[in-house]
Amino acid sequence: MPVRIRLQRHGKKGKPFYWVVAADARSKRDGKFLEKLGIYNPNTNPATIELNIDNSVQWLVNGAQPSDTARRILSYKGVLYKHHLLGGVRKGALTEEQAEAKFNAWVEEKEKTIAKKEAGLDKVKADAKAKALEAEKEVSEKRALAAAEALSEEAEAEITEGEIVVTEEAGAETEATEEATAAAEEAVKEEPVAEEVAPLAEEKVEEAAPVAEETVAEEKAEEAAPAVEEAAEEAAPAKAEDAAKEEGDTEEKPAASDKKE
Repeated sequence: MPVRIRLQRHGKKGKPFYWVVAADARSKRDGKFLEKLGIYNPNTNPATIELNIDNSVQWLVNGAQPSDTARRILSYKGVLYKHHLLGGVRKGALTEEQAEAKFNAWVEEKEKTIAKKEAGLDKVKADAKAKALEAEKEVSEKRALAAAEALSEEAEAEITEGEIVVTEEAGAETEATEEATAAAEEAVKEEPVAEEVAPLAEEKVEEAAPVAEETVAEEKAEEAAPAVEEAAEEAAPAKAEDAAKEEGDTEEKPAASDKKE
C-alpha cells in the first residue's frame, strides 16, 4: 500500500496544530494513521516543530512519499539531508561516521541560525515594547499637561472671580463710605441751624412756662373753689354765733361800767 507522510489537523477553530504522521494514502486526512512522527505548531514564533528524525528517515527509505508541507518540515529538521547522506553510505561514497559527522555539523549550524533568528525576534519584540512604552509615556505626558492646563485655567478663573468679588466689595465699601461722608457733611451743615433754633426754642419755652404755671394755678383754684365754698358755708353759722356773743359781751360790759360809775 502507498504510504504518505502528511499532517493531521488538531486544535480548536482559529488555532490549529498538526501531527506529522505516516498514514495510508487512501485514508482520510484526520483518519487512522500508521505512526505519529512528530508535531507542528504554527501558532508560535518561530513555529514549534518536534520530529523523530530516525523514524522519519526510515519511512523515507521504505518508500513513503511526503506531502508538500510535510516535505518542507522534513527539510527544515534535516530529515531529507540525512536521507541523502544515508544514500551515499549505501553507495559507498561515505562511511556512517562521516555521514553522522556531516549531519551533526549541519544540525549545529541550523541551531545557530535558529538562535540568531530568535535573538532577532526578541530584539524586535523589545523594540516594539520600548516603542509602546514611549507612546504610553507621550500619551501620559500629554494627559498630564492637559490636566495641568485645566487646573491652571480653573485657578485663573477662581482668581478672577475672587478679584471681581473683592472689587465689588471694595466698591460697596467705597459707596458706603461716600454715603456716610455725605450724611456727616449734611449733619455738619444742619448743626448751625440747630444751634440757631435752640435759643429760639428755649425762649419760647421760657415764655410758655409762666402761662403754663398760671394755667395750672387757675385749674387748681377752680378745683379747690367748691371745697372752699363748702368750708365757708360750714364756717358761716359758727362765725355768726361768735359775732353775736361778741356783741352781747360788749353790751353787757358797758352796763357794768355804768354800775361802777
